[in-house]
Amino acid sequence: MDIRKINDAVSVAPQLMVDELAAVAGLGFRTVINNRPDGESFDQPPASAVAAAAQAAGLAYHHQPVTSGGLTVDDVLHFRELLATAEGPVLAFCRSGTRCANLWALAQAGNCNPDEVIAAAADAGYDVRGLRQILQSGF
Repeated sequence: MDIRKINDAVSVAPQLMVDELAAVAGLGFRTVINNRPDGESFDQPPASAVAAAAQAAGLAYHHQPVTSGGLTVDDVLHFRELLATAEGPVLAFCRSGTRCANLWALAQAGNCNPDEVIAAAADAGYDVRGLRQILQSGF
């Protein structure tokens, strides 16, 4: 698993496999958010299988499919709501973690110091500098 910590509340990762969910719980995560639509690639497990494994491991699970390259304001607002209500720490995953890092950054928009958000994402290995204008102005 390639888990990248953004802050104490949120980490992101590439695709989690069913047999990794018990280890995720063992690392102290309480909630998993799956941002991949089913069928995005042939080698990903279906969301229902990930949900069952997460629940068996004692994790809360949310499936919020977001199309790669097609983030919408509704996607960001829904992700913001999930983060606000989820028991943390939260681990969000997608194909590479980039979609989740972008969602996290955008969920901070309007209520953040853009430099701090950009730095946190960069420390986790994600470049969100292109989101600076939205981070400053919000939605």
